[in-house]
Amino acid sequence: MTMKRTAIFLAVSGFTLYPALFANADEATLQELRNQVAALTERLNEMEAKTRVMEEKTNQVVATAKPATSWADRIQWHGDVRYRVEQTDKDSAYDDVNRNRIRARIGLTAQVSDDIKAGVALASGSDSPTSANQTLGGGGSSKQINLDMAWIDWNFAENLNLVAGKTKNPFYSAGANGLVWDGDYRPEGGHLSYDNGSVWAIAAYHFLNSYDGSKGTDDIEEMFGGQLGYNAKISDKTSLKVGTSYFYIPVAGSVSFVEDGEFFGNTEIDGTHALDYEVAEVFAELSTKLAGIPTMLFADYVKNTDSDADEDTGYATGFKLGKVKGRGDWAFSYTYQDLEADAVFAAFADSDFAGGGTDVKGHKYGAYLGLSKNTTASISYYDTEIGKVRGEGEKSDYDAIKLNVEAKF
Repeated sequence: MTMKRTAIFLAVSGFTLYPALFANADEATLQELRNQVAALTERLNEMEAKTRVMEEKTNQVVATAKPATSWADRIQWHGDVRYRVEQTDKDSAYDDVNRNRIRARIGLTAQVSDDIKAGVALASGSDSPTSANQTLGGGGSSKQINLDMAWIDWNFAENLNLVAGKTKNPFYSAGANGLVWDGDYRPEGGHLSYDNGSVWAIAAYHFLNSYDGSKGTDDIEEMFGGQLGYNAKISDKTSLKVGTSYFYIPVAGSVSFVEDGEFFGNTEIDGTHALDYEVAEVFAELSTKLAGIPTMLFADYVKNTDSDADEDTGYATGFKLGKVKGRGDWAFSYTYQDLEADAVFAAFADSDFAGGGTDVKGHKYGAYLGLSKNTTASISYYDTEIGKVRGEGEKSDYDAIKLNVEAKF
């Protein structure tokens, strides 16, 4: 395009500088030629302007266009492996227990479409709802693998998701404590969640048990839950999460449906649950930096509002200093917990604290060291006590040390 313009300008210059070349042409003819050249120049300018606009639009499309993806690009793998050595000293039932345990989990998440995700995960362990640990032994026998999660997540509107299947627990636990929920618990059913970064809300319906359908809806065990929380950004270094929850687990008169009929501290009458669990919860978690060290403090309080419950309250409070991301990073944590027998549904509470369940209180200390990126060594010490309800009329001390090495990928 530029070469053509150059040629036209040369022609015009020729008309002006070398009139002798056109000596036989009259002035009117020359003027007509000049007008044609000017019109042609104007036309070329318009074409160049349109070409620039088209080039800019093309560059924008290329810059924003999504590259073609294969099915492999839409799938993300995740997992972790943990090796644990633990020693437990319990006054009643047995004295010292020493064992080596592993936990292995692997899963994938697929972006099925712009608004649908799905996931599947497997884990080691037994059929316990709160533990994927597998005790080593049996002469090197093969260990059990179970379906840990299987879910579909529909993002049907901005900040709104509907999730169904066997999923991670959607309810937030302050300080990642297990006062109400063990970290390995995977509820089954569905939940609706809203989260705009500051406010979150969850409404859930989960199955606990169902039989062969011979009794219609009478044989279904279920629970309902709701949570409302607020995440406040106080400064660049400080944030505060506060929230409240309500969980309704109507199991009075039902037999236990987990781990060989255990009640884990909840009150029973003739082999059935004596109470429903209408649990109200309030919690707070503060994250900040002290002397440049990441610091988290939390408090969590629960109460079973069923009017027949006597041992009906529980709380946990603690802190964590430091954060482990890579080699040489460190952290230290402390938690004090007091959970009465019928404060929560015991089968889903922390399975490590005093051996799991309710009617427990005491201290947990933890220290963590980064061995490499995504690999951490830790030690936890539990100085706890089991109460009279769970201890069948007698209190007993329960001390435990757990050494872990965990790698995530």
